[in-house]
Amino acid sequence: MERQAVARSRRAPAIRRILTPYLFLLPALGLLAAFTFYPVALGTVLSLFEYNVIAPPRFAGLANFRALWSDRYFWIALENSVTYLAVVPVLQGCAILLALWVHRSARGLGWLRAAYYLPVVTSIVVVGMLWRWLYDDAGLVNYLLLQLRLLHGPVHWLSDPGIALYAVMFVTLWKGLGYYMVIYLAGLEAIPPTFAEAAAIDGAGPAQQLWRVTLPLLRPSILLATTLSAISALRVFEEVYVMTGGGPIYATYTMFYYMFDQAFGALHLGYAAAIGVVLAAVTIGLSVANFKLLREGGLAYY
Repeated sequence: MERQAVARSRRAPAIRRILTPYLFLLPALGLLAAFTFYPVALGTVLSLFEYNVIAPPRFAGLANFRALWSDRYFWIALENSVTYLAVVPVLQGCAILLALWVHRSARGLGWLRAAYYLPVVTSIVVVGMLWRWLYDDAGLVNYLLLQLRLLHGPVHWLSDPGIALYAVMFVTLWKGLGYYMVIYLAGLEAIPPTFAEAAAIDGAGPAQQLWRVTLPLLRPSILLATTLSAISALRVFEEVYVMTGGGPIYATYTMFYYMFDQAFGALHLGYAAAIGVVLAAVTIGLSVANFKLLREGGLAYY
């Protein structure tokens, strides 16, 4: 009996050590369960039903997914979302170059970092309204280009189906540049200078140091930033909603905007949930491919 009591007394601290971290995680896990896991599970189940709020849900099986196959607006939205992914490599490349420039600049340029981060903390509604004014036929963008004699007439940035999507993509790039710059700055600060010094002693020039030393050591930051950027590109909504409303002629219709339109415009909640399931599958597949590509291939250490 005494041995059992001693064993129990020794196990108690070990059990407490195991349970303590989970107790700290419990509030966050509860919020995730209530506002992430439960909505995801409910939306997945709802995709198998026809539901318009007015009438009770009616089980439809895979009918919503079969309808997507012949829905031309779904394919337009999917194509636009895939096209929107083109902003990811451009954004990441610009963010890396900007981070390198700010990182190597002299002290006293903290204001520069703050200036580039300012669009990140600015409301997307304010940003969208600002760029709508800038993109106007009589706006500042056309005025400057006309004054520089780069144009013969104003460009209809948001009303031309051929360029509207790219105009919105530029706003996403401009707004997210500072956010990813900070991620890369943190990665650069964590790289010991001895790596670059050793490469310089071995005869590596600045370009070789960047390609063979800095970028490989930045791989965790690149992996994080590209994954977040790709997910954000597939989930873009606010810029489209504020600036174009999906137009002109569905030129800026994205998957997320189409899902919103079907859910709250047409009240086809089951159909919108099916779009959400497809969007989630595309996002997961892209994230897995991104992890595999950046973790197993690409740049090598010097």
